[in-house]
Amino acid sequence: MINLTPVASTKVKEIMSMQSPVPVALRVAVVGGGCSGFQYHMAFENQTTDADQVFEFDGLKVAVDQMSSMYLDGIEIDYIETLEGAGFKFNNPNVKSTCGCGSSFSV
Repeated sequence: MINLTPVASTKVKEIMSMQSPVPVALRVAVVGGGCSGFQYHMAFENQTTDADQVFEFDGLKVAVDQMSSMYLDGIEIDYIETLEGAGFKFNNPNVKSTCGCGSSFSV
């Protein structure tokens, strides 16, 4: 199971509302890449598949494919704003290490 904080959910819905056509879901996935092996990927989707796990947060649908779900189990996605900038923060209990720049991870 994944969790989006209310702040993250609100931000995603705000960004989705600016798209044309308005997407039906946010896809969260784990893809290969970076110096530690895996990276998070987020994209808007106009449809989900029967193989997806679909979670709903205050009307926002979040789709996760079967392969990614094992790496994302228990993750919390937040949206933060700091002096350095703003963005989505992934708090994943499955991560064993991250690279120096923080853009990739290993499990």
